[in-house]
Amino acid sequence: MPKDEIRTKAVDDLLKSVYELQQQVDSVPTTLLARTLNISAASVTDMIKRLADPTDGDPTLTHKPYHGVRLTPRGERIALEVIRHHRLIELYLVKALGYGWDEVHAEAERLEHVISEKLEERMAAALGNPTLDPHGDPIPTRDGTIPAEDVMLLSDLTDGQAATVSRITDQSGQALRYLSEIGLTPGAAVAVTAHSPLGDTLMVRVAGKKHTISQTVGRMILVQLN
Repeated sequence: MPKDEIRTKAVDDLLKSVYELQQQVDSVPTTLLARTLNISAASVTDMIKRLADPTDGDPTLTHKPYHGVRLTPRGERIALEVIRHHRLIELYLVKALGYGWDEVHAEAERLEHVISEKLEERMAAALGNPTLDPHGDPIPTRDGTIPAEDVMLLSDLTDGQAATVSRITDQSGQALRYLSEIGLTPGAAVAVTAHSPLGDTLMVRVAGKKHTISQTVGRMILVQLN
């Protein structure tokens, strides 16, 4: 993907966050974006104004007051480039440098803004042009496309349904270490055996063992039905 003319870490982070939040909500509220980026709403609003109405070049965002923001095609291209960098770096750290999957997110956050396109392509080639990162997230292609997925939340499975773990959405070290301990990693076969009467926990079977997990954990895990 070609680099854009004016790029900063703050802009990259904002566009990437908008892309990820758009997978959950149609237009991303400013307050949600500020909370995700952990910066003030005023700072986010100022950035949005500059990106939606730049002094030169095409906008990367559209903004509708009281409704939220969406990426333009240019903004989506930039966001997917950053996401490609991030996910390739995560996989390279795991496969080539022996990092644990619970260690790579923060490292990739730092490096995703500074690697060159040449290094990106060398890493992709060394890894065999992979399509998934260590957490099961799809890696955007070099031309900025990302495959559609037919996935659902583990917590939405009904009693007796079986599936395969596809992705882990919470990439904090604590969450990933816990999921590793009970075997809920991408590619693992899982079945829901029961929901608690109050709906706050569910029992799952992984590799022949039963575990009780919270609904919060169940919502971190995306699965594909068998």
